[in-house]
Amino acid sequence: MTLEDLKPGQEGIVASLGEKGATRRRIMDMGITPGVSIKVIKIAPLGDPVEVNVRGYELSLRKAEARQISLR
Repeated sequence: MTLEDLKPGQEGIVASLGEKGATRRRIMDMGITPGVSIKVIKIAPLGDPVEVNVRGYELSLRKAEARQISLR
């Protein structure tokens, strides 16, 4: 299951991050690391972006970024 699969109000624990490189580093710099709890707040009408709450702050991610975040 990935972050993209969650509906508003659902939450999960980050298991791993996808591909290596700049995108992964950017996601980790935003505080999304393995073991952290992440909750979907809302999804834009067309599905992009996704607003999440992680470590006490709201963050907007593109669908492509959300697809790379695996949850347990």
